[in-house]
Amino acid sequence: MATASAVTTNAPMTAEEKKVIFASSLGTVFEWYDFYLYGSLAAIIGKQFFTGLDPTAQFIASLMAFAAGFIVRPFGALVFGRLGDMIGRKYTFLVTILIMGLSTFIVGVLPTYETIGPAAAVILVGLRLLQGLALGGEYGGAATYVAEHAPHGKRGAYTSWIQTTATLGLFLSLIVILGTRTALGEATFAAWGWRIPFIVSILLLAISVWIRLSMNESPAFQKMKSEGKTSKAPLSESFGQWKNLKIVLLALFGLVAGQGVVWYTGQFYALFFLQSVVKVDPAAANIMVAVALLIGTPFFVVFGTLSDRIGRKPIIMAGLLLAILTYFPLFKALTNAANPDLAKAQATAQITLTTDPAQCSFQGSPVARDVDFTTPCDIAKRALAQAAANYETVPGAAGSGQVKVGDKVIEAPSATLTAGGHKFDEDSTKKIAAFKKELGEAMKAAGYPSKADPAKINTPLVVAILSVLVLYVTMVYGPIAAMLVELFPTRIRYTSMSLPYHIGNGWFGGLLPSISFAMVAQNGNIYHGLWYPIGIAALTLVVGLLFVRETKDVDIYARD
Repeated sequence: MATASAVTTNAPMTAEEKKVIFASSLGTVFEWYDFYLYGSLAAIIGKQFFTGLDPTAQFIASLMAFAAGFIVRPFGALVFGRLGDMIGRKYTFLVTILIMGLSTFIVGVLPTYETIGPAAAVILVGLRLLQGLALGGEYGGAATYVAEHAPHGKRGAYTSWIQTTATLGLFLSLIVILGTRTALGEATFAAWGWRIPFIVSILLLAISVWIRLSMNESPAFQKMKSEGKTSKAPLSESFGQWKNLKIVLLALFGLVAGQGVVWYTGQFYALFFLQSVVKVDPAAANIMVAVALLIGTPFFVVFGTLSDRIGRKPIIMAGLLLAILTYFPLFKALTNAANPDLAKAQATAQITLTTDPAQCSFQGSPVARDVDFTTPCDIAKRALAQAAANYETVPGAAGSGQVKVGDKVIEAPSATLTAGGHKFDEDSTKKIAAFKKELGEAMKAAGYPSKADPAKINTPLVVAILSVLVLYVTMVYGPIAAMLVELFPTRIRYTSMSLPYHIGNGWFGGLLPSISFAMVAQNGNIYHGLWYPIGIAALTLVVGLLFVRETKDVDIYARD
């Protein structure tokens, strides 16, 4: 026989409840918009705030600053998750939207490196940390809030709307960037127009605050509070008791870590890959990714709804498996479709670097400058990385550094620093410039393009490939909010689900662009970075299949 709470839960949602859930979803879209503006503009921000570094290090540093927001997300989950379980869902994510919106606005008016020097980068990273803390408290609250309003048997469908918000926020950021870029022109946008999408976020903040103030507290939390069952120590209950900590660990390694890397590969890494590796014009890349997001977004709701019928676990595990099996062929197909000249050159005029491995440094350092690399190996690898070249490294004799492009062999020089160690001496500077020029000419002669030819881009095929990548995202992400909510009891739900979610998405997923590009820069193969998401997804698939239970029939009201 159904309990009173179960009957209430199974009743159809009222118009007011639907309005509240729509409002929470819309506010979350705006918060994701704020967070992802930075990622969409990483290349430009690198030039504005990390001017003291060389181009490759600028981009890696900008990605590391992007990643800083992800690193602190779990700490935001702890702080705001605790508050949400103690004082309520509504007021907690009202605070998070204020922190996020104000931090984003300040980025839009922040002086650059040329104005205030290294302090610009320090302040930028600080603002990214604040954004990460805010987002750490946002998602768990929104997902918990919606799930606790949803009728039993429809949690997958209702929470899937929250799952669309991250993609819609990214989509909105791309559209605003594209509109501003088109209206101002590329030169003006790169100089100062990039600030406009950040500044207009203050309007979204005002709308979001108004929305959050109109929301009601979740019925599950109200019921628990009226019965005096709220947790007085949600952190110790969640992570200090093995029965709950065990579920947190299974949620992280059996669900969210793999979901996180699939999400960021399918949406962010694909965009970075198009722009920085395949050399597609940024505006064109944004349009194609935006179209793919538009095509794929409805499938969050499709798979969320389907998970109410067949279960959450089968859909998530299937998405992980498809990603593992197809990432390499899909990204190679993306290169062929977006820059066929590059694909042809890689196939017909391969590049090899014959060098002494003992003299090769780590190329993926976010703070490295050209002057940090003085050996023939390092100078050659740096030049190849800056050209986004796909090359193979062959062990050679001590001190060697020969780059072979097709039939052309170029000797890489060694370099000497001046007495202060801050720059190359005059002779070294000339040798390195001559080497880079000869390398560029050899690559051009071998058919390597400096950028993708717009006339040769197979736009429908690129969009189709990107849409498949987004489809994988919807499979792993659409059902996961409902599953995480169902894993934990009401009294510690906000705290318990937020931490694994933000470690999985913030660390495993959010660090993906930085880690993958560092792997590419170090290894020399433009596809080498894919081993990172494939490896994490494989680990999650094994743990998930063996140890994570299905949750779709759990009565969350019975778990207070």
